[in-house]
Amino acid sequence: MTPRTALATLVLAAPLACAPRASTPPAPTPAPPAAEAPPSQPIPPVAADLTRPPELAPPPALDLPPIVTRQLDNGLSLMIVEQHELPVADFIMLVRTGGEADPSGRGGLASLTADMLDEGTATRGALQIADQAAFLGADLSTSSGWDRSFVSLHTTTAQMDSALALFGDVILHPAFPEADLKRVRKERLTSLLQLEDRGPAIADRVFDEVVFGDRNPYGHALSGTRQSVAAITRSDITRFYGTHYRPNNATLIVVGDVKPDDVERRVRSIFGPWQRGDIPVTEYGPVPPAKGRTIYLVDKPSAPQSSFRIGGVGVARSTPDYFAIEVMNTILGGSFTSRLNQNLRETHGYTYGAFSGFSMRRRPGPFVAEAEIVAAKTDSALLQFMAELKAIRDPVPEDELTRAKQLLQLQLPGDFETTRSIASRLVPVAVYDLPLDFYNEYVGRIGAVTRSDVERVARETIDPDSLDIVIVGDSKLVEPALKALGIAPVERLHFGSPLR
Repeated sequence: MTPRTALATLVLAAPLACAPRASTPPAPTPAPPAAEAPPSQPIPPVAADLTRPPELAPPPALDLPPIVTRQLDNGLSLMIVEQHELPVADFIMLVRTGGEADPSGRGGLASLTADMLDEGTATRGALQIADQAAFLGADLSTSSGWDRSFVSLHTTTAQMDSALALFGDVILHPAFPEADLKRVRKERLTSLLQLEDRGPAIADRVFDEVVFGDRNPYGHALSGTRQSVAAITRSDITRFYGTHYRPNNATLIVVGDVKPDDVERRVRSIFGPWQRGDIPVTEYGPVPPAKGRTIYLVDKPSAPQSSFRIGGVGVARSTPDYFAIEVMNTILGGSFTSRLNQNLRETHGYTYGAFSGFSMRRRPGPFVAEAEIVAAKTDSALLQFMAELKAIRDPVPEDELTRAKQLLQLQLPGDFETTRSIASRLVPVAVYDLPLDFYNEYVGRIGAVTRSDVERVARETIDPDSLDIVIVGDSKLVEPALKALGIAPVERLHFGSPLR
């Protein structure tokens, strides 16, 4: 230790030596010993049969908020549902015209018109619309289906005035800028080109044309073809918009933290000047006559799987058998536990999923059973498809009927959890003029479906002897096996050329 270090140590230690010694705290008093807890009693085992699933209780009644309806002088209908759990609201401007009104040679016009609505207005460009929606924290979107087109808005109530102003501008004053149309059209053409190399997309397109032909709108692709989209001009879009986007052909659905009187006041100030117009009646061409069960094979060389589409013309949404058909299709192919999926996926392992469904539209849409099947099992899978489509016409077991009805009943409340989902559920009510209490009566109407109802609608809507069977796959591999089955003649089709 150096002298300097020793001196420093002495200086620092001196005050410490003079400081008073801290007092020693008294020892704590020991706590008295805890009383011994009484010995625990063993819990008696609960008698349960673990080999059987628990039984479901009867579905509770679904009590939904009332739907308030109003109508402006120009014919715009309002459907308003109050939902005050969160300070948000959803708006859907529903135009009751879609792809079924596409003119001949202009397939995809309705959907392209909807896509162009938010691409620019008289006072805002596409980027300004997107920037303002983002600034407001709102979600603005457009879309189109077969019998509807719509603009949707999700917003907080704090920003409702600004969001509704943007919403109204997009609906009432679209400019359809030529530069943006070129960009959107190019994106659509690129997407269509990509779809032409995908087996499932080819199967969908060919199936619709086989079933409905080229004179019925349902025989055309909703998004159009490369030829039809390339032919669509700005004049076509402005003409379609001016003809069909009219208040007397529209319904505004509003769900959220709102009051009907306040909604009507806001809507009247924005959409009151919207001019009504004469809406043309959509023409539906004839459907080709059924020619008997036929296999239509589209070659996709080296495809590892075969895309199946089996079916025909189904029913319209206005059918009085809606609930019975819902139950029947749930048993056949409408859920993961349905017959088709259990057979082709779980039992045989031919596919990741096999399902069926009825596309109920303003006019009868298609019924289709479908799956993507491993190529080597194409013929075997077809036999299983046909077996199930035939068996659904026989009486169904009571327990299977009960499970299907419970599935439909118990999943319904989940469709009404958010303002957005409630608004979406009201779309078919507006499009097809369903009763306002449709969903309140849904559980009871499903519960009233009987075994005889299911058998009757299956026999009326599914005829195994007249089904159109479209298969897209490697013809070199699958065609000999399909012909060897002998269940239907095999016709070769070429995607992209007229089928009939």
